[in-house]
Amino acid sequence: MYSHAYKEYWLILQYSLALTGTQMDAIYHTSIVLNGVEYYFGQGIQTSVPGSTHHGQPMEVVKLGTTELPSDVVEEYIGSLATIYTPESYDLFLHNCNNFTQDLSMFLVGKSIPEHIINLPQTFLETPFGQMMKPQIESALKGVTQGTGSSPIPRAHAQPAPAPSVQKPTVSTGGTVRVVSNLSQLDNELRNASNSCAVIFFTSSTCPPCKAVYPTYDELAAEAGERGTLIKVDISIAYDVSMKYNVRATPTFMTFVGGEKLDEWSGASPAQLTGNVRMLLEMAYPAHPHRQLRLPSLQREITNFVTYKKSPPLDKLLQKLPVAFKEGRGVREVIEFVRLRQSSENTPIADIRVPDLHAFATTLNSVYTTLPIDSHFAVVDLFRLLLLDPRASGYFAEEAEHATLLTLLTPLAQDETSSSPYNLRIVALQLTCNLFSSPLYPAQLATSSSSLRTTCLSFATNSLLDSHANLRVVAASFAYNLAAFNHNARFAGKADPLPEEDQVELSASLLEAISREDQSPDALHGLLYALGLFVYEAPLDGSLVDLCRAMGVAETLSGKMNVPAVQKEPLLKELSGELFTKGLYSVWLWGTDFQG
Repeated sequence: MYSHAYKEYWLILQYSLALTGTQMDAIYHTSIVLNGVEYYFGQGIQTSVPGSTHHGQPMEVVKLGTTELPSDVVEEYIGSLATIYTPESYDLFLHNCNNFTQDLSMFLVGKSIPEHIINLPQTFLETPFGQMMKPQIESALKGVTQGTGSSPIPRAHAQPAPAPSVQKPTVSTGGTVRVVSNLSQLDNELRNASNSCAVIFFTSSTCPPCKAVYPTYDELAAEAGERGTLIKVDISIAYDVSMKYNVRATPTFMTFVGGEKLDEWSGASPAQLTGNVRMLLEMAYPAHPHRQLRLPSLQREITNFVTYKKSPPLDKLLQKLPVAFKEGRGVREVIEFVRLRQSSENTPIADIRVPDLHAFATTLNSVYTTLPIDSHFAVVDLFRLLLLDPRASGYFAEEAEHATLLTLLTPLAQDETSSSPYNLRIVALQLTCNLFSSPLYPAQLATSSSSLRTTCLSFATNSLLDSHANLRVVAASFAYNLAAFNHNARFAGKADPLPEEDQVELSASLLEAISREDQSPDALHGLLYALGLFVYEAPLDGSLVDLCRAMGVAETLSGKMNVPAVQKEPLLKELSGELFTKGLYSVWLWGTDFQG
């Protein structure tokens, strides 16, 4: 991984010492090069072939190190930064390419870019001349520094664009058209689609009507995603294919379901093509019966996770931190970082530099268990506030074996008698909810085989049945977040990220908690929402739906409508009247032959 630095030759550099009292050798634009892709901030987060941006060739290339992070983790982290580094948020002095490069470098290798680059804008603005000239410089140089257009963020393992060459057969991921040039390649594609569906588009380089439906075919491939394979064959090249399938005219289309040919037609009609492909996808992946129910709360993607952002008076919190902890490496920097975030109403969050999280984690892991139990609350609460920043939560998501989180959470998860202080348990649960501030954590909580998932699930399930209503509310919030993440994948037609046995275990606790809840409408709302998200579109012959039937969830919800304290909860009527009555039994309504 490399950092590129480019020099902007401004007139002010020549006279910087006389005008500002400080010698400035360069005004730097920086970027990160990773796996053959250059990442930089201008019109949002942009990418290019290294050295091909509008800044020209770099004046300096610094090797920062080698990242061990998987490419999909890097992609997700850069995606999370896209909400911070938007085109509108760019500021030449306060929120620029160097801030982005610094954040990405710290995440990838835990190493800062050179200090003189980071500090240069502040050094300039601290001079009277700098303050006076700031508006004029911003206006004059915005187009130069920010660029004129954006480019999509490629996959982190992308390679530099090759020189133009003769088109070759491509092997693509789901969502793009597969181009093949011989019978062997076509047979391989059809074999791979034998458990789903496929479309073959027979075309020719001399067929103008074919080219008219190319855009429609590309759009349908993107719409189908992983559910279907859309193939394109040029029969003027693939003679063996045209002979086997007896294709005499182009464009011709053939569809396959489960490895068997379904249909064939000719003609360049975008409407016919769209209708036939969508019907094919519906046959291969029939809509779940739950989509026929009236469940507005569940029939959508969940876009917001529950996080706990409320900050206590920081000075009071710091008074409760033991000296042995406050004086540890990295702790004061984290405290200052949290303080700046709390007071940053008019300052972009990205302008606040991320502290040395490795040093902070090392201190916390080494001293936490030696601290008095009554001081644990303040330490955990500080960590909760730190995790609200996606850069910090992204860092700890990739920490080896999740050591810091497990240091804090394991004793609480193992405390089945709930003897730990109430305030410590509730702030630790709030911390688990704040893990969802980063897109990196949910997938790990759902799919990781490490102790993190086991610990968080155990802590949450124990707390769902706690005697404190507020603790039950927060535990329900964590269950809701995990259920929402699983629901979104399922709703998008993807496999459940959370194993079924974990869904069953957590849902059993949710059901038990619902049956007991007769005091807190907020707790009941979270419990119902989490359970509903788990059950919606779950396999009707699976263990989760069997559990709901066996535990009589429909009868339980009907009984709640007679409890004054919670009977006005709107989800009671929606879920009781639809999902847990019609939805649990539609397997027979849809799948049984009633002959005789």
